[in-house]
Amino acid sequence: MRGSPIDPEAIAGPRRARRAAGALVSAALMFPLLGAAPAAGGGQPSTGWLQRAFTGAAAEYHVPVSVLLGVSYLQSRWDVHAGAPSVSGGYGPMHLTDARTAIAGAPHHGEGTEDARGDSSRAPVVPTKRVPVPENSQLPARLKTLTKAAELTGLPTERLRTDAAANVEGGAALLAAAQKDLDEPLSENAAEWYAAVARFSGADDSATAAAYADDVYAVIRAGAERTTDSGQRIALAAQPGLGPDRTQLRRAGLRTVSAAGTECPTTVSCEWIPAPYAEFGDGDYGNHDLGNRPASQSIKYIVIHDTEGAWDGVINLVQDPTYVSWNYTVRSTDGHVAQHVKAKDVAWHAGNWYVNAKSIGLEHEGFLASPDAWYTEEMYRASARLVKYLAKKYGVPLDRQHILGHDNVPGPTTSTIPGMHTDPGPYWDWEHYFALLDHPLHDRTKAGGGLVMVLPVFAQNQPQYTGCVSSGQACPAHGSSEVRLHSLPSDSSPLIKDIGLRPGGGDSTIDVNDVGSRVSTGQQYAVADRDGDWTAIWYLGQKAWFKNPDAHPTAVSTTGQVVTPKAGLTSIPVYGRAYPEKEAYPAGIPVQTVSPLSYKLLAGQKYVAGDKVPGEYFYSPTFDTTSHKVVTGKDMYYEIQFGHRVEFVRAADVDVTRSHS
Repeated sequence: MRGSPIDPEAIAGPRRARRAAGALVSAALMFPLLGAAPAAGGGQPSTGWLQRAFTGAAAEYHVPVSVLLGVSYLQSRWDVHAGAPSVSGGYGPMHLTDARTAIAGAPHHGEGTEDARGDSSRAPVVPTKRVPVPENSQLPARLKTLTKAAELTGLPTERLRTDAAANVEGGAALLAAAQKDLDEPLSENAAEWYAAVARFSGADDSATAAAYADDVYAVIRAGAERTTDSGQRIALAAQPGLGPDRTQLRRAGLRTVSAAGTECPTTVSCEWIPAPYAEFGDGDYGNHDLGNRPASQSIKYIVIHDTEGAWDGVINLVQDPTYVSWNYTVRSTDGHVAQHVKAKDVAWHAGNWYVNAKSIGLEHEGFLASPDAWYTEEMYRASARLVKYLAKKYGVPLDRQHILGHDNVPGPTTSTIPGMHTDPGPYWDWEHYFALLDHPLHDRTKAGGGLVMVLPVFAQNQPQYTGCVSSGQACPAHGSSEVRLHSLPSDSSPLIKDIGLRPGGGDSTIDVNDVGSRVSTGQQYAVADRDGDWTAIWYLGQKAWFKNPDAHPTAVSTTGQVVTPKAGLTSIPVYGRAYPEKEAYPAGIPVQTVSPLSYKLLAGQKYVAGDKVPGEYFYSPTFDTTSHKVVTGKDMYYEIQFGHRVEFVRAADVDVTRSHS
């Protein structure tokens, strides 16, 4: 059931009626502590129904309201998601899980024809297996908390899914039950709930549970305030001196998982689940290549993916040598991380061998074509901590030229462009993610000058999409990181065409997987024109328009370097990989064709430039690493933001200038 959440005061159930007076009194006493704005005229504070639900449930189950709010923030940032389940079957502000109702497993990364390895010197590797869906009896306890909440509260499971107030009550009941199971008192002191919070995560190992509880208490210490997706203003007052009793965790009975062999920060729970480097069949091997990074080649990119399947099935697939690989997977429910491929080695994940050879790939539980199969806050935070660690260790800048979505990775050749994958898609919140990386993208100032950075307000930016898996063709209204591009400054004008995606000149669509006429948060482009509320940028060799009103800008001014064709050149080629010139290849290593794409960068157009890099190719087509070699050329390239995906141009073909706001 979808629709507006139910106001708890409108529910006439006898259990609610018996405690209504006590809950409202508690709300009146506690809301000033939560930072709620006082009502006009100095009367009782004016509060929304969702904050009242938190306060009432906390009072009913004798859970500190700060603990209840802190846990919910880590699960959902207090969002309701209109009663739709997350990727792990989690519902409502408390993310109560019923994995039986989660989206069925899909082929990893959808139905695309992308060669995950992307090395044209070898046969394509196109994953076709489906992520298995385990039986309910096989589901871990962390994926069945909604059923337990129903037992504790007496509320029907359907109501716990669709009624946000009931969902909050279920979360409070689970916390209270965990506290009792641990023989801890139902104390008003939030510091005494550490082990119960850790137990609420559903993690079965102490490191993951502790990392989750530490995050909850960090939220409580810092405080938080935001307007939710249901329009509710929720506030949690900061308690900077709060120090939880971590010794409680010893009595929680959780297993110990070794982090030995992993390359993770101490601030995340991490375990080593290796992707196998093994021979099979007639000379075949998988599912990655051994390397010597960063000594032999730099690590320049971190690529963000979604799994298109739930944790257990995806973890099984990465351990299959006949499948593909990536470096890390991050779990939705509790932010647990598994590492599969060492950073020195090359995983097969991005569909472009040049990018694979110079990147680390992170998978996140999620479905790009199901906006309400949402990413939990704890997953965002664990991922951000991991990326900060990797970026510092390998010198990867924290910007959108180096932190890419899979949907920003270019097709290596013209024929591969239509089959490239599009995850994590428009519903990944890039602005929030970069804030967690401690590298906020930009101040929200009026756009102007020669360059813009795309920066819509995620929750308010809700372009229409089609092709979602949970609702037929029309996708439900949802916050998005992406802005649509038109051929003229008008909503009714045609969308920008992408000749790479549609060589025959077909029109772009609003399908959730169609990246032909979209720009994404954090990407930077050169301004081509302005007309009232509309801004035009150079995009795929065209002037592309998007709505950018002063009152509610979807892009902000920025500075950077841009490339344009050298004087006298009417156009220059664009490449999907930066490969060396043929003279750079030693004897015995086949020359890789430097093949331009179908796009052209035309005279008079400007595109934002990233790093200047030499052509490079990692030759590694055999299981025996003896013949492996990194070929580095003298030809130099610039990475550019050409369309939705990054591309490359030869440095010899362009002039580079600095553009100011």
